[in-house]
Amino acid sequence: MVGARDIGEDGLVPVWHAVRMFDDRALAFLGEVRFARLATIGRDGFPHNVPIWFDLEPIADGAHDLLFISDRMTAKTRNVLVNPRVGVTIGGEPGDAHGYLIRGTVTVEEDPGQTVTHRMIDRYEAGTPRAAELREAWKDDDIVVLRLRPTSIVNVWG
Repeated sequence: MVGARDIGEDGLVPVWHAVRMFDDRALAFLGEVRFARLATIGRDGFPHNVPIWFDLEPIADGAHDLLFISDRMTAKTRNVLVNPRVGVTIGGEPGDAHGYLIRGTVTVEEDPGQTVTHRMIDRYEAGTPRAAELREAWKDDDIVVLRLRPTSIVNVWG
């Protein structure tokens, strides 16, 4: 349920809590392989918007986070370390059945053994020679996981 809040005994809303943000239609659409466009706020105060691979990760109570991978030294990673609020659009292209604007906060996490990196490669390049090439090319890179905890989702198309 979008916008549901659990208020603690202290009267405060927790920093995050598991709320099912995506209905079944959105989950099916977001489960398809497609690019996202991640917007962070740059140090100059302007949006920094980049195409990026993503995947959904189930968390507690049927909620889902969005995962992205990035080199630790990219502008998007540096930006979310300063201001973790982001927006991401997925879909909305001609021919798409849907399009979503998802807003939330990002945490930066390590990717031990490049587990999430390999998962992304498999999602986007499964069965292609490029999958092995990317594993080799990125094996020594300092790749981190950007975990987006959604706070709102808007169906902007379809």
